[in-house]
Amino acid sequence: MLGNREAVATIAVKNLAAARKFYENTLGLKPVHEEDGEAVSYKSGNSRVLVYKSQYAGTNKATAASWSVGDDIEDVIQALSAKGVRFEHYDMPGTTVRGDVHVAGAVKVAWFKDPDGNILNLFGE
Repeated sequence: MLGNREAVATIAVKNLAAARKFYENTLGLKPVHEEDGEAVSYKSGNSRVLVYKSQYAGTNKATAASWSVGDDIEDVIQALSAKGVRFEHYDMPGTTVRGDVHVAGAVKVAWFKDPDGNILNLFGE
């Protein structure tokens, strides 16, 4: 039923203006639709990211959205770090942390947070 439909990452924020600054200026996402100052939809590759105002922003303790960056993971980390993004480090079984990258076999993952504390990640192989 849904296997051939597009999915959208949906991220709750408390302050839409601060979120827009982060998602547009820091991450480089382009807005494609805005809903009366309550939500902004962004294009990200062939996907969409919806950022919306909610009193429950930042309460998710799991990854809210992921970007597949392939072999460019180190370059993307470096570019985001230059814009002030701080990467998270987690103690996870079966992984080795190299700088800001968690390595598990051929998979590389890096986590960071938006201004509301939503957990976002980059991954590549």
